[in-house]
This record gives sequence, structure tokens and C-alpha cells, in this order.
Amino acid sequence: MFCRLFRDGREAKNRPSRIVLLLTIVTLACTAGDPLWGAPDSSKTMKRRQQGILTGMPFMANVAPRTFVDDLGRKLYLAQPPKRIVSLAPSITEMLFSLGLDQEIVGVTEFCNYPSAALDKPKVGYAQPNLESIVALEPELIVAPKSFLRVDLLNRLEQLKISTMLLDAQTVEDILRHIQLLGRMVGRVPESLKVTETIRKQMTALTDPLAGRPRPTLLFVINTDPLITVGPGSYIHQLIELAGARNAAESAGTPYPRLSIEEVLRQNPEFLLFPTGQFEGIPQAEQDQWRRWTSLEAVKRNQFAQINSDILNRPGPRVIEALEALITILHPDVVQPAGQGEL
Repeated sequence: MFCRLFRDGREAKNRPSRIVLLLTIVTLACTAGDPLWGAPDSSKTMKRRQQGILTGMPFMANVAPRTFVDDLGRKLYLAQPPKRIVSLAPSITEMLFSLGLDQEIVGVTEFCNYPSAALDKPKVGYAQPNLESIVALEPELIVAPKSFLRVDLLNRLEQLKISTMLLDAQTVEDILRHIQLLGRMVGRVPESLKVTETIRKQMTALTDPLAGRPRPTLLFVINTDPLITVGPGSYIHQLIELAGARNAAESAGTPYPRLSIEEVLRQNPEFLLFPTGQFEGIPQAEQDQWRRWTSLEAVKRNQFAQINSDILNRPGPRVIEALEALITILHPDVVQPAGQGEL
């Protein structure tokens, strides 16, 4: 750039006004911290650049690409809000719809069944999404869970210049953060703030009455053979605690640990919780097998509870429904029953 400026200056030998202008530009570039001239204090440099000086060129805020970071630390650059989005998880689909992006969503998974409008969207698979189907939809952005991580597929999408955002909710706050992140990416910031603020207010209203109440122990049975549940590092673990209970696997070292029946008997949960639903759930016969452990408090009290897997297993905007359902099971005198029953 500077070579070009000096060349223009030689051609303007007989035009003093242009030489003055040239010297002014060079001087401004020097003070802006151009690498050719050294780097002044970074805070002063940033201040000057915000005022419109960037090595002699005007600062174009509306043209500069926006940068976003996903839960794997990968940076994505979007020059403008995407108009064609593919979701690769039911929870992500629900978040996108909560932001009012019906028209922008062009592809979802075969398990995306909420809201009802998601049923009409083109399907691209789930655990093994069809790359050809995805590419045919011409997406400008793909949003997927961390479990989607496949280096070969991500590399191929990168080669095709299709931006892919990976999300991994480990806490309830992560869910709200994801909603706001998507809101910034798609140009729906007011909508995302409204959704998250509503969820926070509802959570406060639900959890405040639980202060000082006894905390029964609960075991959430994701799978029976082997026995898999939730532990610290899982947003469901946090939901159980927010609902006024103690997780039977609170000492586990992984988010989704395997437990032995000996450990379950030692923890002696007062509630056994089983997911039910169209896509995920524990069959009734497997639930009934737990009754043979007659020393368990949950068996003695007949406190076998069910919860809709769609609302508990999806880290999306319906997390508030999951919390309310858990409180209804654990503290029925605080929240009126809302369709959650005992067996």
C-alpha cells in the first residue's frame, strides 16, 4: 500500500497539495501502529481504530465479518446473518424455532418433532447425517451437537465453505448461553434475550419455594443394562439439584456414569425416575424389574416416576418444563401435578 502511495507522490511532483495530503495519510498510518513503523500502546491503537483509522484506510464496521466461537473453541466468521440453516439436533431445532426462524430453517433431523412445524422440514438423518442431503439444501450455517464431531465430515464441510457450529450444554446456563449465541449469529438478539429472561424468571419462581425443604435422593435411569445415569458435568444433574433433590450419582466422575447395583443400594434413592417417549425411554417391563430390590426406599414407597424424555433429554428452551416436571414429582405440594404420574 505504501509503495503505491509513494509512487503516486512521485507522479504528483508538481502538485504540492497532493504531496501534503500524502504526507498526512502516512503520518496518520504511523500513529495507528502500522508494522512498518512500530507498535504504540495497544489501548490507544484500539481507540484510534474505532474512530475510523486503520493504517490509513477507513474502518468499515458493517463490512467486517462477525466472529463466533463454538464449544470446541472453533472460530466461525459470518459476514451477515445466515438465511439457510440446518439443525442436527432436536434441542437445536427447538432453540432456532424459539427465535422465530421458521423460514430460515431448511433442514432438521428425523427426531425433530417439536414444534409441529419441524415435522414439515426436510430430514437429513441424525447420528450419521447424509452429507449429500445437507449440501443439496445449500445451507449457510449448520448447527450441531458436540456428539456430531467427525473430523472427516467437518473437514469436508470446511472444504465446501459451509460454516458449522458445535454446541455442548453441560449446565443449564449453557443452554441459555446457546440461545443468546444463536440469537447473535442469526440477527435475533432481542428475541433471544426475551426467551432467556423468561426462562430465568420462571426458574426463580419455581425454585424459591424449595429453600429449606428436605432433599430426597433420586436416581435417573437412562439405561438399565448396563445401568447408566447422569452425574456432575451434565445439565440434568444440575436440574435434579435445582428441583430440590440429591442425585444418587453425585459422586460420579463423569457426566453419564455407569453404576453398579451395589452402589445404588448404598445410595438408597427415594425416587426412581424413568424417561418415556416416542424415541427414548425405558420399557415398562424394565421399570418393573426394579421392584425386586425390596430394600430400596423407592420400592418401599412405590415412588417410581416417569418423565417425558423430549423435555428432559433436550438441552433447549423447554428445560423449564423439565424443571417443573421434576419439582412436581419430588415436591408435589409446591407445584401442582402436570401429567407426571407414579406407576
